[in-house]
Amino acid sequence: MALALVLISLYTDWLDPARRELSTLAKPFYQITDIPRRIGEWSDETFVSRAELVQEKDRLASELLIHQRKLQQMAALAAENVRLRQLLNATEILEDDVLVAELIGVSPNPLSHTLVLNRGSDDGVYVGQPVLDAKGLMGQVIEVGADSARVLLLTDPSHALPVQINRNGIRTIAEGTGSLDSLTLRHVSNTTDIRVGDLLVSSGLGQRFPAGYPVAVVESIERDPGQPFAQITARPMAQMDRARNVLLVFDAPQVD
Repeated sequence: MALALVLISLYTDWLDPARRELSTLAKPFYQITDIPRRIGEWSDETFVSRAELVQEKDRLASELLIHQRKLQQMAALAAENVRLRQLLNATEILEDDVLVAELIGVSPNPLSHTLVLNRGSDDGVYVGQPVLDAKGLMGQVIEVGADSARVLLLTDPSHALPVQINRNGIRTIAEGTGSLDSLTLRHVSNTTDIRVGDLLVSSGLGQRFPAGYPVAVVESIERDPGQPFAQITARPMAQMDRARNVLLVFDAPQVD
């Protein structure tokens, strides 16, 4: 009988309706026999040991730190790209030859505003050479080595440079105050035509800085009738504490 059923099933379709009915009846049995496997999978997903949880937490924390570091690097690269673009735009409007240099050191002395650049006499850098960023004048070279140079910033207390008010051409002297965001104008009469917001540019006197470069913007003016001179402070245009790349200006014959 079994052999006959096998032959009928192989060579005819008489048993197809019965086979379909048996498949429907067998489905619950398959589901029942699959319960142990599903219980095992559920327990593996639900009941995890504390050690495994701690290990997973540590792994995720490490991955987070790695991704955060990469994100910080990308942010730094984007900011550096913006600064370099600003420098490139500045070089397009300069008539003098310039050399891009990178900041490699800052004086640890808070009373001395000096920087160290990665360019030196091998690159044609000379003492007294003007240094600026994308915004304005920063200072001048005071020491030169073969492959490095030291720059004195405008804000150093020992530094002074002749400037003029861009609006009317009145000349004065801007001196460093020891603060990276402040210059002072000395011996300006109370009657001098100067206003808050006036742009100060280099006058070219003294033959150290070329004329016409932005230096600072007048920030405050205090006039005391009992004093002959006004107390005037200005905010430097250059970003003294932020610039990473600067421009060395060749506006005078280079000294070997």
